Amino acid sequence: MSLAARTSALLAALLLGLGAPQAHAQGLIDNVNGITVDESGDLIHFTGLVIGDDGRVEKRLARGEKRPDRPSFRYDGKGRILVPGMIDAHGHVIDLGFSRLNLDLSDTNSLDEARQKIAAFAAANPGRPWIIGFGWNQEKWALGRFPTAADLDGLGDGRPIWLERVDGHAGWANAAALDAAKIGPTTKAPAGGRIEMVGGRPSGVLVDKAMALMTPALPRPQPKDYDAALAAAQETLLARGVTAIADMGTSIEHWQAYRRAGDRGALQIRILGYAAGMEQAALIAGPSPTPWLYNDRLRLGGVKLVLDGALGSRGAWLKAPYADAPKDSGLALLTSAQLRNQMSRAAMDGFQLAVHAIGDQANAETLDAIEELSETYKGDRRWRIEHAQIVDPVDLPRFARSGTIASMQPQHATSDWAMATRRLGPERLGGAYAWRTMLENKVPLAFGSDAPVEPANPFIGLKSATTRLDASNEPSGGWLPAQRLTLAEALRAYGRGAAYASFAEERFGNLAPGQRADFLILDRDIELASPTDLAATRIVELWMDGKRVSLKDNRP
Repeated sequence: MSLAARTSALLAALLLGLGAPQAHAQGLIDNVNGITVDESGDLIHFTGLVIGDDGRVEKRLARGEKRPDRPSFRYDGKGRILVPGMIDAHGHVIDLGFSRLNLDLSDTNSLDEARQKIAAFAAANPGRPWIIGFGWNQEKWALGRFPTAADLDGLGDGRPIWLERVDGHAGWANAAALDAAKIGPTTKAPAGGRIEMVGGRPSGVLVDKAMALMTPALPRPQPKDYDAALAAAQETLLARGVTAIADMGTSIEHWQAYRRAGDRGALQIRILGYAAGMEQAALIAGPSPTPWLYNDRLRLGGVKLVLDGALGSRGAWLKAPYADAPKDSGLALLTSAQLRNQMSRAAMDGFQLAVHAIGDQANAETLDAIEELSETYKGDRRWRIEHAQIVDPVDLPRFARSGTIASMQPQHATSDWAMATRRLGPERLGGAYAWRTMLENKVPLAFGSDAPVEPANPFIGLKSATTRLDASNEPSGGWLPAQRLTLAEALRAYGRGAAYASFAEERFGNLAPGQRADFLILDRDIELASPTDLAATRIVELWMDGKRVSLKDNRP
């Protein structure tokens, strides 16, 4: 046989399938009550999932639909509820981890209770050179003022104490910490910051950019500390059903911890990184966003900027003065030129922009900048405004005109409602935490927790979104109840909406064919449960890439 003939025979054999690879294995998740949200936002139901050996969904199965004949495995869900893994569209992974390792004051209800907890923590940790903590909230304590250094007298055995406010926009120091940072009566606050004063001396509270005055004096975490924080954060997130999170404010130290975990196969959650400014983006990613790493577990795709502070510390930048502080309109942390320059630099390199804006002036300024930059930077940019808490009603339609995503946190509304009413007055709440109005204006909506500011629990968020009630089921009827969402709308914002907000909707979000098989088995039917009971939902099982993940932390 000639060479040409032998070649033709070989090609024919290949075309007939001789030597072709065997069909890949398929797993079957069966006998479940599956719930997800389709691309149009409607709830859809299914009873099974076919999962390929690559960990992706091949098909959602309806009742009675033919199952694979010989699956590589079959899991019997026994009729329990299955939903996609939840995506937290705005959190702080390493901060969440450190909040679990350091002193956490978020559950304290008074200054006295906080003092007791600080004293107990100091006694239990005699080897720590500083007492570092997080979570205080003078509004929750009904203190009527900021705490002071004097309130920390006698605590910590003389060690410096530094405690960040629950929103991360103010810090509380004792006298030893102020001395260590050389902060005194003549110290000037940087632009965008404020040093609270009492009797001509620093009171102990530093607001927004003034917090940076404390940074040089603080103990510097080591790589092992970041690794421990990541491990603690992952346990917390997975136990609450969060399989992916947009990490707002990623630093090079954070990124290195994520890479170390990924390299040793210990990165369990999907982290969608947004660098803490362009300098950090350049250190982490260089001239452009990173590729997806570790089987879609990690990517640095965006840059986060912070334009104003928070309502609780009166740092949110408002168009008119605070109702409860008539001489104060908040803090602009960037000038108009700085905002546009930094946004332009990031957009030029192909990074997605996420801008923290809480007050109505900050939101208006960000929308102005987005509209201007959209003339230069075309294409699918998916500009994001983080929080969008207080928006002038005249500015609400502008989100959709520029395709801007409203990345919001339902728990903020139900934690803040009494404080927000005091800060603004009832007449200025028309665009406050306005989820329903956002949807009516066709604004893409993504939901998160802002953990550790709020608990990293999307089921508390579902309750908040559908009821506008706080943990005590107050106020009666819900705060600004016209802004409530349906369960389907809220689930979409924690699923496909959150994935879309990070250019990840083709990879995960609603268990569509081709997506990663990340899903939860729940202890209750969230469609039939009372909306006020959604917060009590527990995760029975969590699966990622079609494999069951062990859950260690079951605290609410």
